[in-house]
This record gives sequence, structure tokens and C-alpha cells, in this order.
Amino acid sequence: MQTLFLLLAFLLPPEAGAEEIINGVESKPHSRPYMAHLEIVTDRGYVASCGGFLISQEFMMTAAHCKGRKITVTLGAHDMKQEESTWQKLEVSEQIIHPNYNSFTKLNDIMLLKVPLTFQHLTHVVGTISLPTWSTFTPPGRMCRAAGWGRTGVMEPVSDTLREVKLRLMDARACNHYFFYDHNLQICVGNPRKTRSAYKGDSGGPLLCAGVAQGIGSYRRGDAKPPAVFTRISPYMPWINKILKNI
Repeated sequence: MQTLFLLLAFLLPPEAGAEEIINGVESKPHSRPYMAHLEIVTDRGYVASCGGFLISQEFMMTAAHCKGRKITVTLGAHDMKQEESTWQKLEVSEQIIHPNYNSFTKLNDIMLLKVPLTFQHLTHVVGTISLPTWSTFTPPGRMCRAAGWGRTGVMEPVSDTLREVKLRLMDARACNHYFFYDHNLQICVGNPRKTRSAYKGDSGGPLLCAGVAQGIGSYRRGDAKPPAVFTRISPYMPWINKILKNI
């Protein structure tokens, strides 16, 4: 997707807190058809990028801090420098930020993106991913995966191709250095003894556990040392379902 984090990340505009995959591997092209690349024109006029994922034919999910003046989504992509016939580029018609999102604490860092139904089609390389139930609580110790087009190192550029990394879910104590970490609403992800992590550019992308999206990339330390923090999706399922049913 720490006191150092508070000094570094919170001094940046909220949109700059995006996450990439460090020490991961390149995904098999189009093996994750739910993945979305977000190009964001921020409220301050910067151009930023985030990840996202398709949860229905009309909605995508990402982090609330990926909000902006304008968001263009690319579906069906693998290499962002090589346009393919599989690409579907869409402009988001509505950004639905969780009403309790706090840009300082990063709690409730979740947003739904609505796209025009007439422009988006499900294909063999564009599809949805399953979400957890409200009662799901993914326990520490489990191995899951994060995916994104983010940076491959602290000083490295963002990746052109989709990458993924296997990460262990940690006990809440491993994230105690993050002042506002809440284990009921967030997931502590990545063994601090390893160098694998999500990093800048991976924010908003999914944490995948047995084929289900359990988390959303939210924030991490400025030096990329694990663990990172992901928004836990399951507590927000009543809010998500209410929006999906009211379209």
C-alpha cells in the first residue's frame, strides 16, 4: 500500500499517499480481470495514479484518498505503455467517498466509483471480483496477495506492467507504530522481517485472499518497510450493499 510516516506522508497532499509492489513478480497478462488503473487529476491539479478493482458492472472500489477532480479508469490492461484492443477507458461519473473518511487518520479509507453502464462491458479480460460478507474477519497469519502498477522500490519509478506480491497478514501489534491503526477497520499486512511490500502507486488496489477482495491499499511507511495498512472491507459491506442496491 509510524512516526516517520506521520512526518512524511501527512505533510504531503492526501492524494500523494498512494502505494507499489516491491519484490513481487509480474502478473500473468490479464490474469486479474478485475484490476483497474486509475489516472487522477487531483483537486490541486496534480496527476496521480492509484489502483482499483471492479465489483459490479457499474461500480469499482478504491481508496478514498484516491479522490480527485477527475478520474479516468483503464480496464483490461496489463502494460500501461502498450495499448491493446482489450482496453476500456472510462471517465468516472460519480465518486462516492465513505461519509466517515478522515484524510488525517486515514480511517474509513474506502470509495466507490460509478462508471456509465453503457460504456463498460464485461469480457474475458474485464470481470468482477468477489467481496467478503459483513461477518468475515480474515485472521493474522494468512497469506494473501496485493497487486498494482506502483513503484518497485523507494527510489524506483512506477511499473508499466501489473505486478503482484504475496504478503502475510500480521497481528495488530505489528502495526502499533501507526498512531491511528484500528484492527477492526484495517488489516496489518506484510512481515516486517521481509522486504516484500505494496508501495506508492498501489493504493486503492485489492488485498486478495483465496480469490476474495478483503482489503484496499491505504498507507505504509515512507521507507516502504512492512507492514502496510489496508482498509478492511468486511465492516463496510452494509454501506457498500446499500449503494449497489440503490443504483
